[in-house]
Amino acid sequence: MAVVRHRYECPLRWGDIDQLNHVNNVRYVDYLQEARGALLHACRAAAGVEHHHNDAYVVRRHEVTFRAPLRFRFQSVSIESWVSEIRTASFTLDHEIFAEGPDGERTVYVRARTVLAPFVLATGTPRRLDEQERQALAPYAEPGADRSRPVLVDVPREHAAHYPVQVRFSDLDIYRHVNNVTYFEYFQEARIASLGRLRKGLEEFPRISSVIAQADVEYVAPIVLRPEPYDSWSVVSHVGRRSMVVESEITDGAGGSATGAVLARSKVVLVFFDVETQRAATPVPGFREALVQALGGMVTAPA
Repeated sequence: MAVVRHRYECPLRWGDIDQLNHVNNVRYVDYLQEARGALLHACRAAAGVEHHHNDAYVVRRHEVTFRAPLRFRFQSVSIESWVSEIRTASFTLDHEIFAEGPDGERTVYVRARTVLAPFVLATGTPRRLDEQERQALAPYAEPGADRSRPVLVDVPREHAAHYPVQVRFSDLDIYRHVNNVTYFEYFQEARIASLGRLRKGLEEFPRISSVIAQADVEYVAPIVLRPEPYDSWSVVSHVGRRSMVVESEITDGAGGSATGAVLARSKVVLVFFDVETQRAATPVPGFREALVQALGGMVTAPA
């Protein structure tokens, strides 16, 4: 059987752009969701598999690598998707978001991986992939890639920045859970708030921007609509010469309680960025040491 990749042309929206005039990192995950839906529809249609409304798929994990900034354009951006692994009760999709020039040369903006698991909507319980589903996925299968691994973080509450995550009604998907894309937005808000508290300790240094190089999110349990906010906790676990790592968790606690079951985990690599040159930048001498001090000395800057 010939192996094919599914291709989806995704239009951009003006509202997708952030303050750096790039497509915001959250919106890329939204694009992947659109491409994923188109791929699954194509799989079912080609295999003649009927979609049962009681059956659904949930995202277990996203691994997103940002390769180059994408600016607003009236042309669609292309997304290729394929199946990199099929297991008993899950399957993995790989994606590439790119633009193709007249000569066929690609500019790749994002490479990503999504792990999905089937479940029974009525009971909220997982199930196995049936043989029809396996046959439907098979034409898009390209095995051999490294297996996706769980996102592991260490977020000690006594050193973490707290952020209350308030769920909006519009955050919910058709399953009445918070949509997987919105988790990226929650972690983004928590990250901006926690890093914003460091500005006072960095006032003597020129302001430096940052962009995301890698963002991994593990979905542990559904977040649902409720009146009280959830708790998000974030720590900077590493400061490098041109980057830093932020690890975060969202729990079902409320009010900043250190207790509460973990609902999602995130690990993000931020690269210091020069807006003028549109390239990664090395901060001025003393910046990393001041950043570590502002963080309370819980991480160390390289020598």
